[in-house]
Amino acid sequence: MTNSETPTTQTTSSGAEVVIAPITEADAGEVLTLQRAAFVSEAQIYGSADMPPLTQTLAEVEAELRSSTGLTARIDGRLVGAIRYREDDGVLLIGRIAIAPDTQGEGIGRTLLAEAERSSTARVAELFTGSLSEANIRLYEACGYEEAERVPQGDGTDQVFLRKPLHQVGDPSEPRASG
Repeated sequence: MTNSETPTTQTTSSGAEVVIAPITEADAGEVLTLQRAAFVSEAQIYGSADMPPLTQTLAEVEAELRSSTGLTARIDGRLVGAIRYREDDGVLLIGRIAIAPDTQGEGIGRTLLAEAERSSTARVAELFTGSLSEANIRLYEACGYEEAERVPQGDGTDQVFLRKPLHQVGDPSEPRASG
């Protein structure tokens, strides 16, 4: 799905119908609310609410949505998931993935990640999470990501960067491939 495409429908593991659509600047307020709800558990893991998903302002989210691509997931009109990403020099850089706490574990994050990967012509996808975010790391590894680097944060934790090969130049499954 590219940002200009129409919404698609997926089904969660519990059978709910999820509408996946391009994210827009008009979604900023809902996205901010969703990410704050979704990242409370991360703040508890790290013992601090001083993290960008919780301190970001509405104006900052609006600016981010203007400069990146992303997708939303809605059930009965309610925003339950969002992902932001951009391509840079052949790398799909996955930004913030936020899933409503009451819908986590339903496959919404996997669906958004897969749709972002499918929409990209990049050779590789990259994302990061904190070293204490074990559930996130397990999810990303289950989606085909492998740890590429750990960057110490000076507080006993690391940023864990994970990568996944996507489309290779000349790959016949890639419609815009050359070579």
